[in-house]
Amino acid sequence: KSSVQTIGEEQIRNPYTELLVLNGHQDIVRFLVQIDDCRFASAGDDGIIFIWNAQTGEKLLELHGHTHKITAIAPFSSSDASEEKIHLILTASADRTVIVWDCTSGRQVQKVSCFHSTVKCLTVLQRLDVWLSGGSDLCVWNRKLDLLCKTTHLTDAGITALVELPKNCVAAAVGKELIIFRLIVSSDGSESWNLLEVKRLVDHQDNILSLVSVNDLTFVTGSHVGELIVWDALDWTKQASECNFWDSSVHPDVQPEIKLSQSPNETSVQHLTSDEECVFAAVGKGIYVYNLQMKRVIACQRTAHDSSVLHIEKLPNR
Repeated sequence: KSSVQTIGEEQIRNPYTELLVLNGHQDIVRFLVQIDDCRFASAGDDGIIFIWNAQTGEKLLELHGHTHKITAIAPFSSSDASEEKIHLILTASADRTVIVWDCTSGRQVQKVSCFHSTVKCLTVLQRLDVWLSGGSDLCVWNRKLDLLCKTTHLTDAGITALVELPKNCVAAAVGKELIIFRLIVSSDGSESWNLLEVKRLVDHQDNILSLVSVNDLTFVTGSHVGELIVWDALDWTKQASECNFWDSSVHPDVQPEIKLSQSPNETSVQHLTSDEECVFAAVGKGIYVYNLQMKRVIACQRTAHDSSVLHIEKLPNR
């Protein structure tokens, strides 16, 4: 079996050398989302959303409106070609509300507070100009924040992740299960929409924590016990999997008894991102690079941080 390249401390070809520490949050930061080429938003357990200048690190806006921690965030820009593009973001909170914010003025545009449970994930379907909220059920909303349709109660624990799939489908992570829904779109111009459950995938052995779309053909999931599964986005079949992030060929210096003593938090796949060729996984305190064509881990740094990596993002080569 081919050995795995260790990502070293010396990053000779890494153009990102000027590091900035952005201060402002009073608690754990769990979300980062790009707004445009020069701005991004951060949010977390203090319930505040900050808008930052990505080049200078300047804090542009501080958005107050939620009374509990932020549980999900998504860009929600207007798509009307006749208007100048308006940059909006959606935020959900443990206060059981979702707020639409104007990223330029910081104004609270609209607020939904009819949820029976905390919304844990948000996904915008730009092509259909709707957005989805996932909590104990799955809801579909239009831009005016009208509820178009919803599922019956799915789970007390809540939907932990959502991803858009081809043919008006979405995948929802509910505990160990991955539920595929098809969005039945109104054909007569009316607001009669529907969500149809079409399949349940039960290949994971533990709760699914991360879910990412690679392209129109592939998506990937990661679980609490370190399972990574590659799926076909069209027929929802399992294409490949990786469960050996602590395999001896990946970490030849790790003794067997140390491997056995790894807690689930140290092998948990917390977050995923992709560049279509590889999937980059935040696993425990480390980062792993999984090549989709080779179907194996090709590089890793198992102690990239001092504590669990909560978010991983691909940056452009500049």
